[in-house]
Amino acid sequence: MICKLFKNTYFLLVLSMFFSLISCGQSSSAKSEPILNTEILPGANNTSAYLKLLKGKKIAIVSNQTSVIFKENGSYTHLVDSLKSLGTKIEKVFSPEHGFRGTADAAEVVLNGIDVKTGIPIVSLYGNNKKPNPEQLEGIDLVVFDIQDVGVRFYTYISTMHYVMEACAEQNIPIIVLDRPNPNGHYIDGPTLEVEHKSFVGMHPVPLVYGMTIGEYAQMINGEKWLKNELKCDLTVIKNIGYTHKSEYSLAIRPSPNLPNNISINLYPSLGFFEGTIINAGRGTENQFQQYGAPFFPENEFTYTPIPNFGSKYPKHQDKICFGVNLKNTEKLAKVNIEWLVDAYKKTPQTEKFFGSTFTIHAGNTILEEQLKQSKSPEEIYASWQEAINNFKKIRKKYLIYD
Repeated sequence: MICKLFKNTYFLLVLSMFFSLISCGQSSSAKSEPILNTEILPGANNTSAYLKLLKGKKIAIVSNQTSVIFKENGSYTHLVDSLKSLGTKIEKVFSPEHGFRGTADAAEVVLNGIDVKTGIPIVSLYGNNKKPNPEQLEGIDLVVFDIQDVGVRFYTYISTMHYVMEACAEQNIPIIVLDRPNPNGHYIDGPTLEVEHKSFVGMHPVPLVYGMTIGEYAQMINGEKWLKNELKCDLTVIKNIGYTHKSEYSLAIRPSPNLPNNISINLYPSLGFFEGTIINAGRGTENQFQQYGAPFFPENEFTYTPIPNFGSKYPKHQDKICFGVNLKNTEKLAKVNIEWLVDAYKKTPQTEKFFGSTFTIHAGNTILEEQLKQSKSPEEIYASWQEAINNFKKIRKKYLIYD
């Protein structure tokens, strides 16, 4: 039970403020998988650590559908709804890829607007406006960032955070990051990005899976001076409660349309490479990032047909039967499985058509493409990652908040 956390005066204070907050907001029941370990709570629940910092300030909040405060029964209240009900002066909401309510397809343009529920203006930080400009931050005293990440370099929420931190540093506006557990925080693996290949789907020289919470990552961006002109922002990270990097943590809300469950989130680092190829990784089905295939794969018993659906309006190989590999029963991974990418490349008859225009930015370098073309084994590819991973671990260690 969550109440086991509150064994001393500090946690009693957290509990008191927590219930006073959620009693004022609008709540809804979680419709997907519950949190497996109910003794772990995100930074948004740690209200005693940040409500006092918001008092009397004009606030901008960077959030989406995952920005919630959990109740004991597994239901939740959106952070924006809760803070507004408490009289917090929320001037605007900045929304990332997929939008404020999380319904937009990957790479789909998200427009500015007004949140129907609260009447608060929404400014999109995706498309041509990835970084808040001075006019959008005019009159703002404090920015609060609260988005659930999945700990993968090409998942764009950390890029949004980078640009928000940079904008805040330029305008001398403090930023508070409400930390959230990382469902892929138990390992570090994958190719490390080379800076000449940085983009919005990978901005920093880190391995594909970096084993840090979004709050720890924010501290690393600041400490390593990765912001423009080596700026540093006035950063406060509100810690998770009861979390370690070894914790089992299940997301109650899908973080984006095509990551519907724990399996897809765990397989995403390995199957995300297919985004830069002609291979379908389950988009256009109900098993996104839990299978891969193509019409030209050798015929076998496992088939599926991608069709437009929630999260994928134009899936690869739409309306065509794909012969594929079903990964739904894969045991939880603690490394990036490169064998599936090697397998798909070998099964593609015209390998020169395998790579799309974004493969290099998803991989973070040109080396992986060359390794596949040279028929390198998975073991050889893994070995090529290790020196950069070990160097990164030394940097990472400086910014860890949790064991």
